[in-house]
Amino acid sequence: MTLPRSSAPYLASIGVLAALTACTSVSLKDQPAPAPAPAAAPAAPPPPAWAQGRPDSMANSPLSPHAPVLTVTTTEKIALDKIKVPAGFKVEIWVSGAPGARMMTRAENGTLFVGTRAIGRVYAITDAGGKREVKVFASGLTQPNGVVVKNGSLYVAAINQVFRYDNAEKMLDAYASKSAQPVDMTAAFDLPPHGHHGWKFLAVGPDNKLYIPVGAPCNICEPPATNAQIRRYNLDGTGMEVIARGVRNSVGFDFHPQTGELWFTDNGRDWAGEEGPQDELNRISKVGQNFGFPYCHAQGIVDPDIKKPNACDDVTMPVTLMGPHAAALGMRFYTGNMFPDEYKNSVLVARHGSWNRTQKAGYDVVRVTATPDGKNAQLTPFVTGFLDPATNAFWGRPADVLQMPDGSVLVSDEQNGAIYRVSYAK
Repeated sequence: MTLPRSSAPYLASIGVLAALTACTSVSLKDQPAPAPAPAAAPAAPPPPAWAQGRPDSMANSPLSPHAPVLTVTTTEKIALDKIKVPAGFKVEIWVSGAPGARMMTRAENGTLFVGTRAIGRVYAITDAGGKREVKVFASGLTQPNGVVVKNGSLYVAAINQVFRYDNAEKMLDAYASKSAQPVDMTAAFDLPPHGHHGWKFLAVGPDNKLYIPVGAPCNICEPPATNAQIRRYNLDGTGMEVIARGVRNSVGFDFHPQTGELWFTDNGRDWAGEEGPQDELNRISKVGQNFGFPYCHAQGIVDPDIKKPNACDDVTMPVTLMGPHAAALGMRFYTGNMFPDEYKNSVLVARHGSWNRTQKAGYDVVRVTATPDGKNAQLTPFVTGFLDPATNAFWGRPADVLQMPDGSVLVSDEQNGAIYRVSYAK
């Protein structure tokens, strides 16, 4: 077959290309292999939850939460002689050997149930003629801080899990050995799963409903609609109602003995200054009130990071401020007859103690007096001595208070895993 004369240049170009390709192939074969691309630097780990909102200017700040002690502190290591109370009052170690002890509730026959956070336990403390025994009632839970007894059943809230231990006092050993199982009410209560500010406080109100706070899942942010609130439920988990919004992190509340209104503590945000925003003691006078978070704090401080116009409009202001970063937690109205008359219907508040402050604050129990409508509030020291201001060192961290039938008051100390009894004698 004879190709057209016009094809000759085309064939010549193919020949040249083939030759070049062959030369190129040989040349590449003789070259060293290219160096591998450098591995991408691993992504920096996200900051811990407690550091969220920290300004860049404080990136190297040594301030951070205090690690709890999760081992038994023996009685002789508890500095009872350092605890100070007003004249006529007495403090004694009611029980020790309960690492991480925090929120308390007392059952009908005298068993004290105590929740924890980091150690994941619920304790049952029995008292037989002054001889007290600490038992691990439940374990392996996620921050089971919230505990309350109603109708013989112990309710435990562990972040989004809720369990009901029926006949709790009569079945202490069965539940402790796990031969008996609680009723899992998690689905009924349908709580958010957030761990940050997710630990709970529980109380049953005069309306026979279960009250549960749902903290903001952040230090400072615009929280989801499911968070930064206090809810109430029927005891079976039905009938959920949000009774307060704009609540950053409440870990303590009680009902006024005269009005039945709910009063609650609320922890202020971190990383916005060492002097505040201060913690709060609040009062709910009507369902659905807004207490400001995240836009408005304390007595009308506008947030420097999360802003909106007229941030403090329609915000319910606190009954009183509780100190900068003092971590006001458990609180109870005193209704007993043991203490002097001026203590009647005042509020005893455990201040767990600060971490986001160079000069520490809190680490005590204070008393708040106010009129039933929340006016004329005054804050005075009650149980002190856990913090040495001269050295800026603490040795104990009150977490909750609980009135006993005889009118004495128990104070839990998470740091030492101990519970103190405060009594009064004329």
